[in-house]
Order: sequence, then C-alpha cells, then structure tokens
Amino acid sequence: MSLNWQTIGTRLGVFKVNCKGLACLLVFTVSICGSAPGMCPTACICASDIVSCTNKNLSRVPGNLYKCMKRLDLSYNRIGFLEPEWVPVLFEKLNTLIVNHNSISSIITGSFSTTPNLKYLDLSSNSLKTLSSPVFQELRVLEVLLLYNNHITQIESSAFGGLYKLQKLYLSYNLLSHFPLDLYTGKHKLTDLVLLDISFNHIQLMPIQRLSSVPAKHLSGIYLHGNPFYCDCVLYSMLTFWYQRHFSSVVDFRNEYTCLLRSDPRGYNKLPLLHDNFLNCSESTVNSSFQAFGFIHDAQVGDRLIVHCDSRISDAGTHFVWVSPDNRLLEPDRETNNFKVFRNGSLEITDAQLEDSGLYSCIAINKKRLLNETIEVRINVSNFTVNRSHAHEAFNTAFTTLAACVASIVLVLLYLYLTPCPCQCKTKRRKRKLNQSSAHSSILNSTPPQELPADEKKASTGKRVVFLEPVHEPKHSQNGKVKLFPNDNIIAESILKTTRTKSDSDSVNSVFSDTPFMPST
Repeated sequence: MSLNWQTIGTRLGVFKVNCKGLACLLVFTVSICGSAPGMCPTACICASDIVSCTNKNLSRVPGNLYKCMKRLDLSYNRIGFLEPEWVPVLFEKLNTLIVNHNSISSIITGSFSTTPNLKYLDLSSNSLKTLSSPVFQELRVLEVLLLYNNHITQIESSAFGGLYKLQKLYLSYNLLSHFPLDLYTGKHKLTDLVLLDISFNHIQLMPIQRLSSVPAKHLSGIYLHGNPFYCDCVLYSMLTFWYQRHFSSVVDFRNEYTCLLRSDPRGYNKLPLLHDNFLNCSESTVNSSFQAFGFIHDAQVGDRLIVHCDSRISDAGTHFVWVSPDNRLLEPDRETNNFKVFRNGSLEITDAQLEDSGLYSCIAINKKRLLNETIEVRINVSNFTVNRSHAHEAFNTAFTTLAACVASIVLVLLYLYLTPCPCQCKTKRRKRKLNQSSAHSSILNSTPPQELPADEKKASTGKRVVFLEPVHEPKHSQNGKVKLFPNDNIIAESILKTTRTKSDSDSVNSVFSDTPFMPST
C-alpha cells in the first residue's frame, strides 16, 4: 500500500509539474500571438494562422491582429496609399499579403518594413501609375509579386532593387510602352526571375538584339501576347524560335500574338503573327535571328569554337550530353578527337574542320526533377583561304572593269576639250591672207568676173559682200567725208567669197566711192 501511495504521489507530483509547464507554454503563446482577448477583430475572420478582412471598408491594417498569422487578406477595401505606418505592428511570420482591389495610387519607401518576410504580395487591381525606386527593398525573400491590372506607365530601373529571390512578376494589363529590359541586363537585374507576364500592355517594339544575350531559362517565361506589336520579320523570327523550342509563353498563347501594319497604327486590322509566314520574311532574316540566339554558329577552318547549351534546365544536378552529326556521343570529361564537353554543358571544338559542320543536339537531363530537354544547334565551318581567293578574284575583276571605265571617260574628255590646235591655226591664217588679197583685187577691179566652170557655179548662189572698217580722219580739205583707203592700205574685217550664177549676169558691179555710179543706157 505504501508503495502505491508513493507511486501515486510521485505521479501526482509529475502531474503538477506538467501542469506548470503547460501554463508556462500558454503564457508564452499568448505573449507571442497577442495579449488581450478578441485578438481577431470583429471586422475580420480568423482561422488558425489565416486572417481575412475582405470588403470591410478598411483604410489601414487593424492593430490588434494575431502576430503569429501567416496570411492576411485585405482585398476590396479603401486603402489609398502605402506608407511606413500603414501596418502598425511588426508581423515577422506573415508570408502572404493580399491587398488587391483597393485604391492604392502610390507606394512610399519603407512601406514593408514591418513585413520583412513576405514571399507572396498581391497589389493587383489598384491605381498604381509609376514605380519609383526603391519601394520593395525590404522584401528580400519575396518570390511572387502581382501588379497586374493597374495603370503603370513607367518603371524605374531600380524599382525592384533588393528583390534577390523574386521568381514571378506579373505586370499584365497595364500601360507600359517599353519592355523592362533592366530586369535581365541592368545593374538591378533579377537573377532568379523565371516568369515575367507583361502581356496586354502597349508595347510595339522589342529589344530583340539585346534579348539574345538572356539565358533560355529566363526567356522561356516571358509572356508578350496581347501587345500591339508592329509587323516585323525579326520579331517573327524570335517568336518562331521560341515556338520551336516549345516555350509555353508562345505555345499556349499562339493565337494571342498579333501585329499591326505601320500604315494602320490604330489597329483596325490585327494580323496573326504566328500563323504561316504571311509577312514573306526571307530565310536570311530568320537565320540571322537564330544565329543571334545561339542556334547557328559560324567558324573557319582551324578556329577554336565554344558552343553553349542554353537549356532551361540549368540548375544543379543537370547532366549534359551532346550528339554529333555522325551520331557520336560526346560526354563530359571524355575528349573525342577535337571535341570536349564541360560539366556546364558547353561544347568545345579545339580545331574546327570542314567535316565538323552539321546539326548538333544537346540533351539536358535532370533526374531529380524528372526533366529533360533537347536543343539543336547548327555549326557551319568554312574554308577561309578558299573564300579569300574567290573574294580576291572578284575584287580583281571589279577593279579592272572600273579602271577601263575611267580610262574611257578620260579619253572622251581629252577628245572633246583638248583637241590639238596648230593645224587649225595655220589653216585659218592662210585663209585670212587669201581673203584679204582677193578682197583687194575685187575692189580695185571694176570689170565683171569671168565665167566660172559649171561645177563651181553650182556650189553657191550668193553675192559678194565686203565689210570694210573705215578710218576716220577729220580734215577740212575733205569736207567732213570719210577716207576709205588711207596710205593705200585696205583693212577688211571678214570677206565671204561667192560666185555669181548665170542668172545674175545682168546685175551691176558696185564699188564704194565718193561719186555716185550711174548705169549705162
């Protein structure tokens, strides 16, 4: 009996100790989660670590909420802007905050200082217009951010600075006119971002060349459908490349990709962008885009070429294998001729040859995630010396043709403007002397000219005309008249010699003199 009582006493003692421990635990729990009854406000519904205060006409967060809550829903209220005091109490365990369908028009830096451990933040369906920098810097573990269905027109490059763990960003149904490239290539780029939904905005042009440097694991999660793109062959090539790589952003929304003609900026006629090749894009344009995205590589004989396996499965535990055009298996740490595969999936060709040209396949396998992906890359190897000789021959032919054309032009110019003159000058002098002598004889001789042969008569039918330059010597003895032949020297300006025809035989020879000439009767 005594043994039993001792046992019972011991058990009672144990029971008392356990009661004290339970009381301490309850006090500790109350001190952590709240210190007053009614820890769940009358305007909210509380279920364990979830608090819902939707559609209660609230303008700020109630101050007497559970401190140990993990999910808070404040949707459909009257919250107008976010400031550092809008959440009055520190909620360290809160990881999900929903504030959609309010009237939030601005966010001030420090607004999330009391909720530093958020992983999911929903600010959709509000009135945000701009995102200044930096407004989310306290949320260093945030993974999902919803900003769709706002009025955002501008995003500063550092607006998302500090979101090192952000994986999904939803910006659809806003008023953005430029693609936020800084999310991938800027100083504040988001290295873990795998999904960017920027559909149904006002984007018309894409920075395609700069996007070519973005890894495939980021490109595969960019959703661009519903934007009023201009019809462009480069854009068509990029989206076709994404479609061939089975990016879900293009495959799942293929019918939503449309474009506008530049002559129709208002969008009266939206054309399907990924249905057939209605743009009639050339093969060279498509290939150049594939080359920019690492799908086609060019090399010369003897070059060292490194080709990266741009797979979406590039995390730890992924195994890469290459297959050559002749179906040889190329694996890491196993050199085959001049091929070498690195553990990160890159293929090295140490000494490229013509027979190395062809279509290569990179296979990425992740056994833990049960995922695999095959990427095809084309490598073109050409002979530089042969191409150079052909180019040299073509250059020689073109240069010879050009030189011949220039020489011909120079000869024509010489013929037109630099004709030799000595022969013409001598001929003109002889004609001038003959004309002067004939004029002298014709003026002094009053007898009619002799008959000319018949062949000379037919040569001309004009009359003889003599132009003389008078020399004025005003003397009183001449009664103001002009002396024609001073010192018996005749000055003739120009003489045109012609023969008289037979029909003019009755005309009278006239000679300039001081007295009038009367015809004989």
